[in-house]
Amino acid sequence: MKPKITIEYCPKCNWLMRSAWMAQELLTTFVEELGEVSLRPSEVSGRFQVFLENEVIFDRKREGHFPEAKELKQIVRDLVCPEKSLGHSDKKST
Repeated sequence: MKPKITIEYCPKCNWLMRSAWMAQELLTTFVEELGEVSLRPSEVSGRFQVFLENEVIFDRKREGHFPEAKELKQIVRDLVCPEKSLGHSDKKST
């Protein structure tokens, strides 16, 4: 089975559109690698977390910001398919 991503967002903060856009970005980038990207309204105010299966891979409060699409794609790629090139969204080499 392919991995599942869940984006948990605060509906009271009106973060549905941001969450839907992030889900679209992940589904477009990882067509073959992901089995599902779902949105889950949070019962906790101010929450924006991204899960890979049951593991939190991004937490807005912990990180101090919302993820950029590029940042979230890199996190997912590194965990799901590290060999995949993200093209212009890839990390710059040092």
